[in-house]
Amino acid sequence: MPKKYHIDFKPTLPRYTPLGKSGVVDFREGCQRCGQCAKKACIYNVYDKRCFDSGQMTDSIDYLCKNCFRCVQQCKKGLLNKSVNPEYIKMGDAYWTPEIISTNWTQAETGKIPVSGAGYGGPFSGPGFDSMWTDMSEIVRPTRDGIHGREYINTSVDIGRKLEKLQFGAAGELLSSPPPLLELPLPLVMATPSFGHVTEKVRLTLAMAAARLGTFFIVAAEQYDKSLAHYKQHIIPRISQESYPSFKGKLSGHRAVEGIYSKKMRPLWQEIKQNHPEMLISIKLPLDGNELPAVAELALQGAEIIHLCADEHGNEIGAATPRFIKDMVRRAHLHLVERSLRDQVTLLASGGIAMAEHVAKIIICGADAAVMDIPLLLAFECRLCKNCEKKRPCPVTIDSIEPAWGTQRVLNLMSAWRNQLLEILGAMGMREVRRLRGEAGRAMFFEDLEADIFGKIFGERI
Repeated sequence: MPKKYHIDFKPTLPRYTPLGKSGVVDFREGCQRCGQCAKKACIYNVYDKRCFDSGQMTDSIDYLCKNCFRCVQQCKKGLLNKSVNPEYIKMGDAYWTPEIISTNWTQAETGKIPVSGAGYGGPFSGPGFDSMWTDMSEIVRPTRDGIHGREYINTSVDIGRKLEKLQFGAAGELLSSPPPLLELPLPLVMATPSFGHVTEKVRLTLAMAAARLGTFFIVAAEQYDKSLAHYKQHIIPRISQESYPSFKGKLSGHRAVEGIYSKKMRPLWQEIKQNHPEMLISIKLPLDGNELPAVAELALQGAEIIHLCADEHGNEIGAATPRFIKDMVRRAHLHLVERSLRDQVTLLASGGIAMAEHVAKIIICGADAAVMDIPLLLAFECRLCKNCEKKRPCPVTIDSIEPAWGTQRVLNLMSAWRNQLLEILGAMGMREVRRLRGEAGRAMFFEDLEADIFGKIFGERI
């Protein structure tokens, strides 16, 4: 058995005090000095670590508290009360919620699966990925444990084009010439976020993290700095017709390259493949409602990697009533299956990948691997305030992060996400993430259940 893949995580404190969901209102004047203070009962030692950040007018208890309410319940005089932090509520938007932001912060800091305290308080179902539930039928078997070492659960995936069949000679020799294929130790690729103060330091940090993780970092050719050349084995430059002439001489040494889908780009891909036959070519295809014929066309023409891209909220691009990425990737996957092309090409999916569970869910929908971007900013303490888009200073100075600190934060986040993927695979009784691809029977979809149960009574949902 090969050596287990491991991500070296270690606690990496934030530079700024994170915003927490709630604070504690402490009416000290009513304290009776009973000697059995509820604050001492905190199992997370929150009150011992409590401090006030005058620069941000923030109390550290806001984010250290796990909301178990033990202190509130045990205070004999009822002097402790929880209060919601208004600054926390204002973070993000309807999709990138404060809960998602703070969860990724915690994982980037600790490298561990976060503690939920009072438990899950959200809705049973919701839009997007929340309308999909994964199979946990094997969760009662403690031996299915890839995190603590009792079993080996493989999270590696292959990217590249696969042969439809193998041909052998009379003596058993292989006559087929296999195309180039790369193995990633986890089904995650990193990409430059579409916004943010992404400076040369930030891009260097992400390249260093990709090298440590053994995966790829996608960066536009226009943003390719000299400092990235050392990590070219783990960088996928995204080129265009405009950037190709100046970047042409820098392609050597890269294992993959990406470009945005266009029929005019085909001669360019042929030229790259002729000059660099071992280089994989990824084609970024926007999910705009026209992707099905394009997916089939690319697969028939010999495409190696197709990168299906939704917007930052996981929605269909340019549609008045957009569909969600999980439904569109599922359609593209089944479209290729119907034409017996699916096993020949690799599908990457990006847009709206905000949490670890989304990786497993998008793979179930048919992707081979997910592309993460905005969570990388969250690892650097981003609050999604969008000041960067308004040409305002970043409140957490992402543009000036130290690469060593940022790299460790990304490693921590990836470690926490991978551990959660292992938990899901273990609960399903799976030892191989490749088996999860397209396994829709391993999940329940709210829309399908609603149609089966209530559709015959009430008709189709409008």
